[in-house]
Amino acid sequence: MRRRSWSETARRWAKLASRELSTVAITIFGLLLITFFIARVIPIDPVLAVVGDNARPETYDAARIELGLDKPLWQQFAVYVGKVFTGDLGRSVLTSNTVVDDIRRVFPATLELATLGTLIGCLLGIPLGVLAAVYQGRWPDQVARVIGLFGYSIPVFWLGLMGLLLFYAKLGWVGGPGRAGVAFQDLITPITGILVIDAAIEGDWEAFRDAWSHLILPSAVLGILSVAYISRMTRSFMITELQQQYVIAARVKGLSEFRVVWRHAMHNAFVPLVTVIAVSYMHLLEGSVLTETIFAWPGLGRYLTHSLLNADMNAVLGGTLVIGAVFIGVNLLSDILGRLVDPRTR
Repeated sequence: MRRRSWSETARRWAKLASRELSTVAITIFGLLLITFFIARVIPIDPVLAVVGDNARPETYDAARIELGLDKPLWQQFAVYVGKVFTGDLGRSVLTSNTVVDDIRRVFPATLELATLGTLIGCLLGIPLGVLAAVYQGRWPDQVARVIGLFGYSIPVFWLGLMGLLLFYAKLGWVGGPGRAGVAFQDLITPITGILVIDAAIEGDWEAFRDAWSHLILPSAVLGILSVAYISRMTRSFMITELQQQYVIAARVKGLSEFRVVWRHAMHNAFVPLVTVIAVSYMHLLEGSVLTETIFAWPGLGRYLTHSLLNADMNAVLGGTLVIGAVFIGVNLLSDILGRLVDPRTR
């Protein structure tokens, strides 16, 4: 009997895994197809980006053949897919490096910015949303609504500039633009690519404090956006859960309000909240272009902006593929976590 139950569980998980992998494969294929045709329909000649506007016709034709643009579209797409799966995203015209090397260099900066911003959003947004739901219609709820309205309506570029003016220029509490001060540039050996972690690994606490002082303000700017979104969704989920029969029954049994809210209602609200946190994290990963520009943060968003302005399409499409792949991975991870947290979804 036990052996049969284990086999049934294994078949169920295998069926679930095959379905998830099929969905991921179809999504990746669609992402590749879209980025390929974007490169073909935009009014930018990739050959001219390589050889220049003053190249002779024979040079232009030779470069076009070398890039494979003389082949039918289906062959070009097959070659493109093959290169992507072998890790070849082309070479950046702007930096003369391979796009993979450029992304490997700039992506950790965006990763640490978005991760800390999401962490701030969770630590502040979830308790704020819970309080707003518990005290619905009273002053904690009003405070949460004002904070949410502030986070949604204030332009990021204005918030970043005001933060630099107040906390850096006036008070001197944080570091200025960039990831590190001039005295600490290129002093930390890149191990993970994330400066605060690399400085801690090396035991250079002075460099750690400097990197942290540069990181906290742009992360807080992104964190305000995350707080607004997460607190609003937490409030909505908790209001729904607090109206359920099991909450009423728990209160009738004499359980403390803290246990009713955080042990029972929050446990059920956490399942959809995992998806909300994942969506917020993905938006910060791909939507931090303005923040990185204002703070001169050498991340993926700034890299893509400069590449687009210089018609460096290999870099733009390579970065788009990486962001799309991260979206797929984070979304898949949130689905798995949701099933682990709530057995009813398995």
